Amino acid sequence: MPMGTTMTILVFAEQRDGQFRKAAFEMLAAAKKLAAGAGGKVEAVVVGAGVSGVAAGLGRYGAEAVHVIDAEHFRLYSPDGYAKAVCALIEKTKPALVLAAATAMGKDLLPRVAARCGRPVAPDCTAIEIAGSGQVKVQRPTYAGKVVATLESAGDPPHFVTLRPNVFPAGEPQEGASAEVHAFDAGVGAEACRARTRSVEKVVGVTLDVSEADVVVAGGRGLKDPENFKLIRDLAEVLGGAVGASRAVVDAGWIEHQHQVGQTGKTVSPTLYVACGISGAIQHLAGMNSSKWIVAVNKDADAPIFKVADYGVVGDLFEVVPALIEEVKKLRGR
Repeated sequence: MPMGTTMTILVFAEQRDGQFRKAAFEMLAAAKKLAAGAGGKVEAVVVGAGVSGVAAGLGRYGAEAVHVIDAEHFRLYSPDGYAKAVCALIEKTKPALVLAAATAMGKDLLPRVAARCGRPVAPDCTAIEIAGSGQVKVQRPTYAGKVVATLESAGDPPHFVTLRPNVFPAGEPQEGASAEVHAFDAGVGAEACRARTRSVEKVVGVTLDVSEADVVVAGGRGLKDPENFKLIRDLAEVLGGAVGASRAVVDAGWIEHQHQVGQTGKTVSPTLYVACGISGAIQHLAGMNSSKWIVAVNKDADAPIFKVADYGVVGDLFEVVPALIEEVKKLRGR
């Protein structure tokens, strides 16, 4: 970076229906920490329709300025439309680092933006730092979580990174803090959005996304029957968590794909992950082994899940899980 130039970190703040995702606040907290160490500043970009009114609230989470790209044709996600709009903003503001959460949208959007800018992207990172030279160093799990790779950016900025949700704490909002809000005309009309989302169907009864939940209770083939998933839902409810599942039960049609944790499902990093009747296939471990605390319940003492578990219970889940539910209820006075 030229002498005297302040490093700008730009965060893509993901929102749904005018509500920011938890991961957006996590990205801002990570950016704020990086900026403090590098003497830089944090800005955010929000894309959507009717989002100008909520943009200033990002100031409470560390954004000094928020760029709003507001248009009716951006109400729902458009891969190429969003990418063109964000790229136009980057060309104008010239940030040194662009961050997004490694959510379904972030993992789809940021590589598109980086490609348009002629730059690579470091995906799904679990650690990040900025060297004195301004280069970005990250760590990310690879080979299904068996290896943690350390990568360092090369060449001129901007550098592009997606960070794994739930790894970087969001921090408490600073009351009274605000951000300057700037409307930005990206020059991207509806005709430029070749692929557009027409509608979003929400599943009734699902309140927590496993990729953002602080507690995940997951079930596998050991449940024996789809009706027995009620045990998993009941434990998740008393723990205030989300319901997860292994690939085997999703493929069997026991539960919807949105609950699947693993290499072909969602990657989760909750504070607590409870695996019930899950043997621990490598593709499943790849999606949850960065959880802070892992509890496994399985009747097979040699199940691979116990190799990554912090606490393991070798026993019949149909006896252990109901007992856990009752104990949690007692502790919470229910």
